[in-house]
Amino acid sequence: MDQTATFPSLRLKKNEDRRLRIGHRWIYSNEVDVKATPLTAFEPGQQVIVEDYRGKPLAMACVNPASLISARLYSRRVPQPLDQPFLARRLQAALALRELVFTKPYYRLVYGESDGLPGLVVDRFDRILVVQITTAGMERIKTQIIEALDALLQPSVLLLRNDTASRQLEGLESYVETAIGGPLPELVQLEENATRFEAPLSGGQKTGWYYDHRLNRQRLQAYVRQRRVLDVFSYIGAWGVQALQAGAEAVTCIDSSGRFLELAKHNAGLNGHADAISCLQGDAFEVLKGLRDAGEHFDVVVLDPPAFIKRRKDSKQGLAAYQRINRLAMQVLVSGGVLLSASCSWHLKRSQLLEAMRKAAAINGQHLQVLEQGHQGADHPVHPAMGETDYLKAYLARVGR
Repeated sequence: MDQTATFPSLRLKKNEDRRLRIGHRWIYSNEVDVKATPLTAFEPGQQVIVEDYRGKPLAMACVNPASLISARLYSRRVPQPLDQPFLARRLQAALALRELVFTKPYYRLVYGESDGLPGLVVDRFDRILVVQITTAGMERIKTQIIEALDALLQPSVLLLRNDTASRQLEGLESYVETAIGGPLPELVQLEENATRFEAPLSGGQKTGWYYDHRLNRQRLQAYVRQRRVLDVFSYIGAWGVQALQAGAEAVTCIDSSGRFLELAKHNAGLNGHADAISCLQGDAFEVLKGLRDAGEHFDVVVLDPPAFIKRRKDSKQGLAAYQRINRLAMQVLVSGGVLLSASCSWHLKRSQLLEAMRKAAAINGQHLQVLEQGHQGADHPVHPAMGETDYLKAYLARVGR
């Protein structure tokens, strides 16, 4: 019996296979030949063989008729079930990369498409794993994912943080549950750039921590010794506490959450810097205005905001927000001070962030010198055929008058 017969086919229109042949992993609904293979005939998350318009097999994918991205490729081998042995191989390969780069078990273990597991993110905090599933295909094999991770790392706790907004686009429910172990600790320990932290699991942002800026936080350390640092959108103090660890004289954190600011103070204390940190709670734009009007100035300002551009249609408004926040940050810098400006908005190009910074400096009558450019770390590898996996950008710049 032909093994391919065990999987239904998803046929593409003529010429719609070009992007896939160069390595991209997404198929949009308007690229499917719905006359030959109606999308409505598939169940969300069903595994299919992707065919070109002539019926030639191209790859394996998980389909979701309810999503604009109607299918996501997981293997070029046909046939290939998304089963336990396959998951085990992909997870082992992901682990091997992280162990090549990092000496301690604190990193993003799985980064979706870049690790050949579209819709799956796993962050590792030693023996605690936080898993996010964002697609119907991965949700359908949730049990196998849990079993494969358990076999690979024997975690003491595995938390499913399946409460991201992107699940709505896949027609998936939102939930948080402990799949392995328990009780769930309120805080999880981690170490980054020789600095200790405790991060919230179920009540924190995303998976509790942002590993992607590890290299940028490391580079900032070269600019902070004996300087006053302002950490805007600080969350639980990742930038600020590492600055103190690198010799900063004092750090001020700004965040809208009082709980997260308390954790920033807590993390400073873990590293022996409890007396060198202060916090300001409120809207970052308004707090920066207040600091400017009060004549406050800092030697270093860190801007690591949430995504101001989550959808393409938000681009104009988001660009204005990036320019505005950079202008305010530059207004509280001493002449010759250093600004780290970052963006996690994939819809914002690197050149657009730099242009927002340039315009902000020009309006302020300031001079801008770019010192370094930052990127996401090796535990967030970029898929060369998928620009969507290359989202993080940062600039270190000197601002003068």
